[in-house]
Amino acid sequence: MSFQSPWLLFTLVVLAAAIGLWLYAERRRARYAVRFTNMDVLASVVSGRSWPRLLPPVLFALALGVLLVGLARPQVERMVLKERATVILVIDTSRSMQAEDVEPSRLGAAQEAVRTFLDQAPDRLRVGLVVFAGETQVATPPTRDHELVRTAVDEIDTFLVFGGTAIGDALETAVDLGKRVTEAELSEEEEIALADLGARRSFAQATSCDEPGPVSILFLSDGAQTRGILQPLEGAALAREACFPVFTVALGTPNGTIPRGPFGGGGFNPGGSDSQRIPIPPDPETLRQIAEITDGEFSEARTADALENAYENLGSRLGREPGETEVTFLFVALAAGLLVAAGVLGVFVAPRLP
Repeated sequence: MSFQSPWLLFTLVVLAAAIGLWLYAERRRARYAVRFTNMDVLASVVSGRSWPRLLPPVLFALALGVLLVGLARPQVERMVLKERATVILVIDTSRSMQAEDVEPSRLGAAQEAVRTFLDQAPDRLRVGLVVFAGETQVATPPTRDHELVRTAVDEIDTFLVFGGTAIGDALETAVDLGKRVTEAELSEEEEIALADLGARRSFAQATSCDEPGPVSILFLSDGAQTRGILQPLEGAALAREACFPVFTVALGTPNGTIPRGPFGGGGFNPGGSDSQRIPIPPDPETLRQIAEITDGEFSEARTADALENAYENLGSRLGREPGETEVTFLFVALAAGLLVAAGVLGVFVAPRLP
């Protein structure tokens, strides 16, 4: 814990001195004997000096101490939302995602995992969705309306994408989407003038990659590249250049298969025998390299639970950075509670003369 105004903590010394003076005055007063002719009055006063009588002043002093600590504006370290934080979700919707080696299917498990991610993500985090197979499509641009993203995830089968797996092109689309968002929100004050070039570059372009940028890409796929213009590592290089870390998740097991289609390719053929099925193992090595190049993280999920746990973990981390949050209100609330308790006890235990 740290304090924004630590010098105000010296007021605790003043409070301690005041308490010390009060105790000293109480001890001096106890030295003087007072003669009572009424023994009933004497018994009442003596009984009033029992320990319950001390509770109200003790609680009052404790409340003052807590309030003085609150005036110093205490802060705690926690993960806080980054400025302009954005997460681009990229989901593979190729035919191989219909495999049922992950229940209920790879695509169904991916949809549920994204819903878990949205549940964990901060409300102010902007989330975009890109779906891809042989081609890519932006399902939702980055938005703080998480319900809109959730609706797109529920209707992910309605997006028209051709067969194959274009990992490199999907990365390029996600990077371009992230660049458009960051550059659109930059004000003129945030632009950096480059006099020697006679031009101006945006903050996102001029920032080095010593620290992650405001955009993160969460990439889920289950197979190797089979289509597309860019190769996966070429797409990773674009993300690295933009300072966008890519968090990759390889979904599926080595035993995953899909039915062979009527023309030899993967397709829907529920009644097909084992000899009519195509093996579709995941390609974790490519996704691992993408994460390493972009300073992201790689995860491998062979079950729906493992995938959901990975997305839950990332949902609570992506778009956040270590920071300090002021908790003055907690100390004020605690001080108020102690003052109320002191007042209530004072009513019941204060000594009364008969």
